Formats: sequence, structure tokens, C-alpha cells
Amino acid sequence: MPLLANEEFGLTAFSATLTFIAAFGVVKAATNFFAGTLSDRFGRKPVLVAGWLIGLPVPLLLIWAPTWGWVIAANVLLGVNQGLTWSTTVIMKIDLVGPTKRGLAMGFNEAAGYGAVAATALATGFIASEYGLRPEPFYLGVAFAGLGLGLSTVFVRETHGHALHEAANHAARRGRSTRQKRAQAKFSCSRRSRRRRSRRARRRGWSTTSTTGSLGGSSRSTLPPPACRSAASEFSRRSTRRCGAWARSSPVDCLTGSAASR
Repeated sequence: MPLLANEEFGLTAFSATLTFIAAFGVVKAATNFFAGTLSDRFGRKPVLVAGWLIGLPVPLLLIWAPTWGWVIAANVLLGVNQGLTWSTTVIMKIDLVGPTKRGLAMGFNEAAGYGAVAATALATGFIASEYGLRPEPFYLGVAFAGLGLGLSTVFVRETHGHALHEAANHAARRGRSTRQKRAQAKFSCSRRSRRRRSRRARRRGWSTTSTTGSLGGSSRSTLPPPACRSAASEFSRRSTRRCGAWARSSPVDCLTGSAASR
């Protein structure tokens, strides 16, 4: 570009570089801002194809430009092209690799993109030194734009579904995590409740032991208080029924049995 501005249009390298950076950089930055939103709304592939369609006139404008204004217009279109296609390819790679390899996808895209830029700059410099500044070096741009549009239209598949699937799985995992936390909290509460019931059961066991001991039973009995009272009542009824037989044999035995049932 600096050579084209100086030799074809009589501009200094500083002016050419400043206008190129202003036109290309500002437009590309604005397009990058909206590329993600557009790809989420309309899909990745339509945005990618639209970017290549916008980029098709760029090399033709540079070949036929009669004034520097045409070059600025070509740079504006190139900024839109780069903002849509570059950003969309990054998003599509991230969609494909998933959450575990996003850094790898980003690094691969940047390495491949800027590696291609360096190789193209070397090739166009060689062509310009052999055949001139225009139009031969820009034929590569025509070929790249056509190739990019054809590959994006025919072979590239939509990847937005991968992102939606990942988002759904993330929501499901988050729901399972919430349910697990609630279950853990409920289990902790139930454990505390079981501890309280266990302490109450031990206290009932001690009370049962004391009651059974006072009734003349074994000190190892673990019957709860209602069962203990039922057993004591049954023992008292049996003692009373036998009292008549004991009375015929010995009044002392009858009195002793009644006292023991108490």
C-alpha cells in the first residue's frame, strides 16, 4: 500500500498509512463488535458467507482505482470483511472444540490467519517486483476471495447447534449440582435428626432399665416404657389370679406375691 500510494497516487507513506489504518481499523473494530451478536441471531455460516460477499469487490476496486478515495473505500469493505469472517471463524472453531480446548482453537486460528497473511505478503511482494504494482499482485486477492466464498458456501457447516448443545448441558449440570446440594443439605439435616432420635432412644433405654429393675426384672432389659408397663400389668394380673390358690395353702405366700407384683 505505501508503494501504491507513493508511485500511483503521489501520496507520502505517512498519509497513506494513516488513512489506511483509520479506514480499516475503525471499521473492523466496529464490525467485530457486532459479529458475535449477528452470528448468535442468524447463525455462523450466514455471517461468514456475507463477509466473503462483501470482500469480493475489494481486489477489483484496488485494481481499477483511479483515485485514492477508491482505495479508502476498498479498505472500508476489507474491514467489514475481516470483522465478519475472522471473528466468525474464531467462534466456529470454539463451537467445535467445546469448553476444554477454547484456548487451542483461538491460538490455531491466529497462527493460521497471520501465517497466511505473512505468506501472502511475501508472494505479492515477489509478484510486484517482477510484474509491477497493479494489477498482477491483486489477482491473488481475487482468487482468495472467490475461494473463501466457495468453501464457505459449499463445505462449511453451521456450528451454532454445538454451542446450543453445550449451553443446554451446562444448564443441566448446574441443575444437577443444585439438586445434589439440596440432597446433601437434607441428608445432613436427617443425620442430625437421627442423632437426636438416637439420644432420645438411649435416654428411654436408661429409663426402661431403671423401671425394669424396680419391677424385679433384669437390669439388661431394653423394653421401652409402654412395653415395660404392659409387662408389669400382666405380671400383676397373673399374681392376682394365683393369689386364691396361694391363700388356700398359705396366707403368707399370698401376701408376698401381691407385694412382689407392686
